[in-house]
Amino acid sequence: MADPVALITGAARRLGAETARTLHGRGMRVIIHCRHSRDEADRLADELNAVRPESACVMQADLDKPDQVRILANMAIQQWRRLDLLVNNASSFYPTPIGNNSDEDWTRLINSNLRAPWILTEALAPTLAKHNGSIINIVDVYAEKPLAQHTLYCVAKAGLAMLTRSSARELGPDVRVNGVAPGPILWPEQGQDNQSDILQATALKRCGNPTDIAGMVAFLALDAPYVTGQIVAVDGGRSLGFQGG
Repeated sequence: MADPVALITGAARRLGAETARTLHGRGMRVIIHCRHSRDEADRLADELNAVRPESACVMQADLDKPDQVRILANMAIQQWRRLDLLVNNASSFYPTPIGNNSDEDWTRLINSNLRAPWILTEALAPTLAKHNGSIINIVDVYAEKPLAQHTLYCVAKAGLAMLTRSSARELGPDVRVNGVAPGPILWPEQGQDNQSDILQATALKRCGNPTDIAGMVAFLALDAPYVTGQIVAVDGGRSLGFQGG
């Protein structure tokens, strides 16, 4: 039972699920967090446990509710009595035009993208420190270069970028903290009208693959012991000339 343990938020689907598979393939036990996608999370856990028994489990929590986030942190510690990696992947994303948003929008976008990672970082830092573990936050190019009509989301991701850098300084030398900023990998589920323009804005002129993000997470977690406080863009070169939109 010495295999290292990773908690990945929002891991039932999309980038989170690919990250869970990749880390599991590197020998880690994984805690798959979900909010609504319990069936998909259970299927993923069954898939991974079929490869290596008792190496994956599911925990359900609403990251918009701070008390549930704290319960998630405690459950993660209790599951295998250790934690080596926290991946703050879960995120809400939708437009909030100025003058057309609500307090509920603030709660959903700030809590899932920033407050929950903060609570988990604070709650899990002592356990991570015991194992010289690390934290990886999934940030966004929009943390630095805003997307029109998505101000609350951009504010939240900008906060997450600063949380990455600031906590890296505060938690070192025992815990490393880094971020990954994906480019066009998977389009938002509600669609995005300017997909062709976004691809043309990348140096590589194409979408990336979820494995590109998962691979970078695994590299930062397992293969980069002297890297901390960094946010790595995995965006096909989009950030080189990004103008917003």
